[in-house]
Amino acid sequence: MVYEEVCYLSGAVEGGMGLIYQKWMSGSMVLGKVESTLREDTTFNSSSLSYHHYLHKGRRCRRGHRVIVATGPATEAPVFATKPLKKDDLIHYFVSGCKPKQKWRIGTEHEKFGFEFETLHPINYKQITSLLNGIAVRFDWDKIMEGDNIIGLKKGKQSISLEPGGQLELSGMPLKTLHQTYDEINSHLYQAKTVAEEMGIGFLGLGFQPKWRVEDMPRVPKVRYNIMQNYFHKFGLPGIEPLLMTCSVQVNLDFSSEADMIKKMRASIALQPLAAALFANSPFAEGISNGFCSIRSHKVDQLDKCRTGMIPFVFYDTFGFEQYVDYALDVPMMFVYRNNKYIDCGGMSFRDFMAGKLPAIPGQVPTLSDWENHLTTIFPEVRLRRYMEMRGADGGPLNMLCALPAFWVIDLSLNCMLQ
Repeated sequence: MVYEEVCYLSGAVEGGMGLIYQKWMSGSMVLGKVESTLREDTTFNSSSLSYHHYLHKGRRCRRGHRVIVATGPATEAPVFATKPLKKDDLIHYFVSGCKPKQKWRIGTEHEKFGFEFETLHPINYKQITSLLNGIAVRFDWDKIMEGDNIIGLKKGKQSISLEPGGQLELSGMPLKTLHQTYDEINSHLYQAKTVAEEMGIGFLGLGFQPKWRVEDMPRVPKVRYNIMQNYFHKFGLPGIEPLLMTCSVQVNLDFSSEADMIKKMRASIALQPLAAALFANSPFAEGISNGFCSIRSHKVDQLDKCRTGMIPFVFYDTFGFEQYVDYALDVPMMFVYRNNKYIDCGGMSFRDFMAGKLPAIPGQVPTLSDWENHLTTIFPEVRLRRYMEMRGADGGPLNMLCALPAFWVIDLSLNCMLQ
């Protein structure tokens, strides 16, 4: 995300302990409480990050926090081209992600549904706005705005964002150890729970909305999401349910070279069905059993065959960065971002874009930021960027959120699993 700082506000932070997660059992919502094991002072340090989290119960501390304006769509970091892109530039984008082992990190992203305690109904966007504002003020996060709408929060290398159906997502920091990942997840759930409980709101850790219909779900007012929904509608694809009704957990890991990436992509694609089965957590829909252990996996697989599911070409002898570039170039575009506006490019070709022949903006050529944004509209079970994203697990409660990074870190660290 490209940000523009617009002002400073003062806010309060108040510490405390405890976290919350929700379970769906026997047709009713059961509140599960887990006591936090966070120390009063938790500090994460590495050569590339410094994260400080202070939870002194009852202590207040004040400092300024920012309101920031989203001036571009989500990317890892804005990278602009000074001349027209060639295919080699797209390949080099992936090459630039190679890191020595001592710089490898673990990233975890997880989503959850918000619901009203009293009615069990999904929370609406007005409630989501109050929730985000409350977290920002109380725990010193910067607000991310699109126009007059709050669409997320940011603090250092962490961000809280909204999925199309109002699902709350934490995109965690790149961390050195699984213990740091556990502490980060605890801290986030504690903060979200602290504000949400005062509003009569809880969170549900499942892969699919278990009770309500798609018509009951809120719509997050992001132009990007409107374009995505228009794309799926235009081409007769079942995109609404996967966008609005699902939650997942994602683990991001690094690679050292193209050869290392190839081994890890093959191992992770081969292991993905096992991960989906082990973490399957979406057996309900519209209040009844849906016949699947993971209806989320089924719905996402049906979303758009050209951009979701397994990618068997990773097992070809020719597979490497270039072959992934060819795959991504063949996936139809959804949008570009120009002059602070999203432009609908649904179904158009990135190859045409590189030749200056994109019908939506004829004569213009892409930047590396356009390439990065295009990659975010591709949803295979394992996605390649400047790191690898394992995307095939259902959302779940705390123990599942912490177990998935361990599953992938351990499996992809064993040489026997990579052969």
